[in-house]
Amino acid sequence: MKQQPLCLAITLASALACSTALAEANRPSQIEPDVVYGHKDGLALTMDVYRPESGANGAAILFMVSGGWYSRWAPPEQAKPLFQPYLDKGYTMMAVRHGSSPRYSIPEAVSDVRQAVRFVRKNAKRFGVDGERLGVLGMSAGGHLALMLGTTGDDGLPDAKDDLGRVSSRVAAVVALVPPTDLRVAVWDAPESLPAYRNFPALNLPLKEAGPNSPLVHVTEDDAPSLVIMGGKDDLVPPKHGHWIDEAFRKKGVQHKLIVLPDAGHGLEGDENRAAVVREAIGWFDRYLAQRK
Repeated sequence: MKQQPLCLAITLASALACSTALAEANRPSQIEPDVVYGHKDGLALTMDVYRPESGANGAAILFMVSGGWYSRWAPPEQAKPLFQPYLDKGYTMMAVRHGSSPRYSIPEAVSDVRQAVRFVRKNAKRFGVDGERLGVLGMSAGGHLALMLGTTGDDGLPDAKDDLGRVSSRVAAVVALVPPTDLRVAVWDAPESLPAYRNFPALNLPLKEAGPNSPLVHVTEDDAPSLVIMGGKDDLVPPKHGHWIDEAFRKKGVQHKLIVLPDAGHGLEGDENRAAVVREAIGWFDRYLAQRK
């Protein structure tokens, strides 16, 4: 979710990639594009897998390719500046695309990315990662999806019709940037819904479906450790969304951290802010995805 969905790749790169990563964009990394993790309506659901050239630490981070719940394809090489700091630390990065708005709804996007987690865990050996050390990262709508994974993960569905559905969808760590945490104030039917939200067809969601698709509603004691970063001057997803879930996590005893960058807007602009975001995100993943003894 952001002010200009058509500029998703540019906005995410500017928000998350520090200037040193841009300078290192040409450094080699192994990219496996268009890995199919599922199908719907005759279409493939895909992700791009980025492997570190050396020093792989066995952990993986799934990045939610989503802005306004639009999920667009782009040449995978374009994301290298965004992912390079994480690759340099040994993380395998996976850029996950979901069924995109306006054709598909928010509940369908949640279902898609949950399937992606199950797929990666089931195929962990193929990807050279530990299926119990999966993190998730996203910005705006991607942050919403990351938090949905962190708060609604399950151990697998015993009555699932296929083997994949019986695989756990839990993640071990979440980093969510400027995420909407309560859709009950955002969907078009909500009295508090901002005029700007009419730019996002995905939010044309019945109010009764907003709660079940809001991370805030699902917070429980077994949620994944979550880092939430908000912009203090964000007028699209105000920082109160971060404070709401911070309080919910605190009450349930979930490991979490809220950072509000006071001078940042929805794009988390500014060189210092960008560097802080990358530093804090990597620190969080290092803490919770570290090699198990």
